[in-house]
Amino acid sequence: MPRILLIDDDAELGAPLAAYFRRFELSLEQALRPSEGLARLKDGGFDAVLLDVMLPEMDGFALCRLIRRTTGPMSDIPILMLTARGDVMDRVVGLELGADDYLPKPFEPRELVARLQTVLRRQRQPVAPAPAEPSPELLRFDGLVIDTARRSVSRQGEDVALTGTEYELLLLLARDPGRVLSRDDILNRLRGHEADLYTRAVDIVVSRLRRKLEPLDAIKTLRNAGYTLALPRLA
Repeated sequence: MPRILLIDDDAELGAPLAAYFRRFELSLEQALRPSEGLARLKDGGFDAVLLDVMLPEMDGFALCRLIRRTTGPMSDIPILMLTARGDVMDRVVGLELGADDYLPKPFEPRELVARLQTVLRRQRQPVAPAPAEPSPELLRFDGLVIDTARRSVSRQGEDVALTGTEYELLLLLARDPGRVLSRDDILNRLRGHEADLYTRAVDIVVSRLRRKLEPLDAIKTLRNAGYTLALPRLA
């Protein structure tokens, strides 16, 4: 059963939400303070984080940044931000800092579960032994290798740490290099549903991905059309 950590200082939120999550075979635990949440994440065993923006000690944006800057498995754990004001800028900032999704408060528990299930599916891939010879599980480009079995990416021989959303976006483009995908195409194929979508989210994730793939000029923008992977495919 996937374990979800809720970091939110509303002590009355955790218990009823945990009871609801159990109906969908999800285990929810709550940390009331960022320091407690970080300590529990470092202990490991969690599959995703629900992170409130308004927190004591530090706000959710600072905590999201801190999680993404750590090393090890905690750095790429799926993060879903909870934004009390429902402000678009809150969502934009959260995505820029590495969150995988967002949901304004108050929210419907069923939508929260649906969004969690989406980000968990992105992470849930079997790990296979490294192949001795080139195989279809390896997508090779000039300066870039994507191992789809291990969900790993290397840039010019160095491993690149990507969030689940960043990896899925790169893989989506790499499956059909040279093809231009519109923002709406990308949103619908990554999220799996059309609730509360806006195209700025794609631009933000592409910007994050570009920075991580530098100095490769991997993703091209075609004005008023969308994005494409511009690296030559290798045999």
